[in-house]
Parts: sequence; C-alpha cells; structure tokens
Amino acid sequence: MARLFEGGVADSGAMEALGERLAGVLRRGDLLVLTGPLGAGKTTLTRGIGRGLGVRGPVASPTFVLARTHPSLRPDGPPLVHVDAYRLGSAAELDDLDIDFEGSVVVVEWGAGMLDGIADSWLDVRIERPVGGEVEQDPDDFGDEPRRVVVEAHGPRWAGVALDA
Repeated sequence: MARLFEGGVADSGAMEALGERLAGVLRRGDLLVLTGPLGAGKTTLTRGIGRGLGVRGPVASPTFVLARTHPSLRPDGPPLVHVDAYRLGSAAELDDLDIDFEGSVVVVEWGAGMLDGIADSWLDVRIERPVGGEVEQDPDDFGDEPRRVVVEAHGPRWAGVALDA
C-alpha cells in the first residue's frame, strides 16, 4: 500500500481539481473506491476525474441507476463508469452489474468491502467531512467545511506511480 495523496481540500473547486490530477495517472482497468459520508464530495471528485479523462458529461450521482457510463470524447480514451454501490450488498451484486472493468476507469462510491474477486489493484479514496458538519443542499457548495482526503494505492498496478503536484 502506498499513499498517493493526503491533505485538506478547501472547496468543491479544489475537489474537482484533485479529481483532474488523479485522472492524470489513470488508465483503462483502473478502479477507484470512494468512501465518505453523504455530502462529503465523492461525486464532485468523480466530476473532476471525468473532466480530466475527457468524458462526455455531465457527471452526476448515479444513485437511482446504480451505474452510468460516460464515453470518452478523446480518441482511444477510456470511458468512465461511475457506480453508486450504496444499495448493493456484496461484491457479487457489484459483479452482476456487468461492468467493463478491464476497458474502463471505474469509480465506485460506497464500495468499501466489495472488491472480493473483482480487482487485485485499486485506489482507496477516503473523504472526511468535519464531525457535525451539515450536508449541503447544493452538492457543489462545500460552504466553509474543508474536507480531508486520503488516496491509498493497493496492488501491483500502483508500484512506482506518483500523483503529480
């Protein structure tokens, strides 16, 4: 396990910028698991990843459809598959979504503990909101509550990979 990033994120613009930085090291077959409370900024980070990958948007929460695929607008660019696993109970249910893990960049919100047999390498992204912080009505507005983000790399795919500053 290697830590690619750890630090504070001041607002939604900075969260999207972090997503764009992450996109700079992503390629087909990469899996990211996002963990954090409601309103922490998981979808905002994914929106930045989508912008960095150059996919067709808008990138919005897939809560009611479970998964959305955003095709790349770049020649030979990977599509972004954005999954909301909140209502899924197991890795088997995630696997049942028939996601192209090998040919896409896959971001799974609420996916902690659902990787059994799915991947040997992934990025674990934990987003923390201040204790007692309120969930914003506008998901693009962090208000005055900066987030703390930790990105940890697991598996052989990430050996020697660094997140550009």
